[in-house]
Amino acid sequence: MRDVPARLPPLIRSGRISAWADRHIDWLLVAPAVLLILALSIYPLAYSLWVSFVNYDFLVPGHAFVGLGNFAQVVADPVARWALLTTVLLAAANVATEFALGLVLALAMDRQFRGRSAVMSLLIVPLFISPVIVGQFWSLLLQRPFGPVNYVLGALLGHPVNINWLSEKPWNFIALVLADVWQWTPFVFVILLAGLTSLPREPYEAAEVDGVNAWQAFRYITMPQMGPMVMLAITFRLLDATKLFDTIFMMTGGGPGTSTYTASFYLYQIGFVQFHLSAATAGSWMFLILTAIAISFLVRRLLRVETV
Repeated sequence: MRDVPARLPPLIRSGRISAWADRHIDWLLVAPAVLLILALSIYPLAYSLWVSFVNYDFLVPGHAFVGLGNFAQVVADPVARWALLTTVLLAAANVATEFALGLVLALAMDRQFRGRSAVMSLLIVPLFISPVIVGQFWSLLLQRPFGPVNYVLGALLGHPVNINWLSEKPWNFIALVLADVWQWTPFVFVILLAGLTSLPREPYEAAEVDGVNAWQAFRYITMPQMGPMVMLAITFRLLDATKLFDTIFMMTGGGPGTSTYTASFYLYQIGFVQFHLSAATAGSWMFLILTAIAISFLVRRLLRVETV
């Protein structure tokens, strides 16, 4: 009986801890994930925001507060404005071309035929290749004088072709579009094909009875029902296309000069080549805000289409 009082306090404390854990079990379960998110995302974002307002430059000692000076420096830089324009043009060209080709492929594959599985397997192979490898692959294809593209074009046209695909306007832009379209058209194709295969067949049967031709069925039946999938494909591809960096790094290196600088490549150059980290961080935040505005608009359109 004398040993009982000595053992009660630890039991009572253990019971209180267990009761508290039972009451807050939901918070305890998500706490590790919350701490991981704070450590890996929130803290770096907060730190980068601080860097954008100070003079964080490897070439200048100290971290003096400069306010909006870094943002003003990026806005005043003509290379930054050109890089933003290049980003918009390349993203628009890439996504438009990939959507058109992906839609044609999806319509062609939306039927059963011999060898369909093998063809689909070949079509999606580029998705599994690293963008760095894709850039190197297309650089070897287009490189003069050893790349085979000029030779093949010359054989088809009947006269020698000597195009500087990687160092001459507008061919360097066309080369970047070719590489990106080759890799990411299968992504759009897969999304659109999934949408096509999920469409109900009853409207098509009714339209066939009414004498509607294939173009009218595509325009008035297929595309209205494909609205959500089209917006989904465009949104995902546009978000990724604005970050184009790997293929530019491998194919043109941003050149000639700064002619193929995108926003990502420009930020890389001033941040990790010229070591102006504060200006690069300020430019990253500005690019993030512009991208978020564009994507938010597309997401609202996507949600609006889904509710119709």
